Amino acid sequence: MFIVESYGSAVLFCIITMLCWGSWANTQKLADKNWRFELFYWDYILGMFLFSIVLAFTLGSSGEAGRSFATDINQAESSNLLSAFIGGIIFNLANILLVAALNLAGMAVAFPVGIGIALILGVLLNYMLAPMGDFLLLILGVVMVMVAILFTAAAYRKATAGTKVSSKGIALSVVSGVLMGSFYPFVAKGISPDFSAPEAGMLTPYTAFVVMVLGALISNFLFNTILMKRPFAGNPVSYSDYFSGSRKSHLAGILGGLIWGIGTAFNIIASGKAGFAISYGLGQGATLIAAIWGVFIWKEFKNAPRITNILIACMFLFYVSGLLVIILSK
Repeated sequence: MFIVESYGSAVLFCIITMLCWGSWANTQKLADKNWRFELFYWDYILGMFLFSIVLAFTLGSSGEAGRSFATDINQAESSNLLSAFIGGIIFNLANILLVAALNLAGMAVAFPVGIGIALILGVLLNYMLAPMGDFLLLILGVVMVMVAILFTAAAYRKATAGTKVSSKGIALSVVSGVLMGSFYPFVAKGISPDFSAPEAGMLTPYTAFVVMVLGALISNFLFNTILMKRPFAGNPVSYSDYFSGSRKSHLAGILGGLIWGIGTAFNIIASGKAGFAISYGLGQGATLIAAIWGVFIWKEFKNAPRITNILIACMFLFYVSGLLVIILSK
């Protein structure tokens, strides 16, 4: 199977993760305007799953290093498979709640609360699971990224002054953040520390990714069905609404899942050389990418007060500095 051979390559893979995690949500804008997120999410999950299978039988089954996907999943211990599966369930619930929080509370609240909690909790838990790198530098980098997120929140708050904040949205952001910061250790727990010569009973990163996405897919029949019938905002939607959607809307969702899948798979593959804490921490720089989309492509701050430009500049400065510190921690 394909594995990353150097730390520099691992950092590059994590940067690709940032780009993918910060960009997949833009595919919603490619769907029809009346296409609800709950319906989009089904194709998003399907795109993730299809990509994980293709990746497992290509990069995950080629080369002399490690084990092929078919061989690996047949020898894997049930406890390791279950751990990755649970990680997928937790991720799916966290992701659904985060998007719901964005719709209710807006970017200024949902991202700082949700992603902020996920970043801190995820880095700490992953470092405890597999310590790698200078802990003090890693924490310094995380703090700098958190400051950048707060600048982002301040900028959005200035741009949306007078908008009422939803208490339900805040609560969903907190729950989403805790779950988002907790899913990765479940996936990492079953992965063999040595990718080139995996331990018996443990998983390669490709197998772990497939099982994780399978957990997200199966749990979606529960979580998203409930959300369709009892949405946090708007009227209920049905499965007939999904099947009556246009090809354009369905393809947009699959593309979103494909983009997210590339980012997550690359992040897990990079963890072999970067460590799970650094890999996850760099990946959460996706908020920077999302901000770039909002500022330069979608012009979200076009009519905002002048001070927002200063806040945005500070955000970019602290984000880039924090990510560099995280990279230098190893």
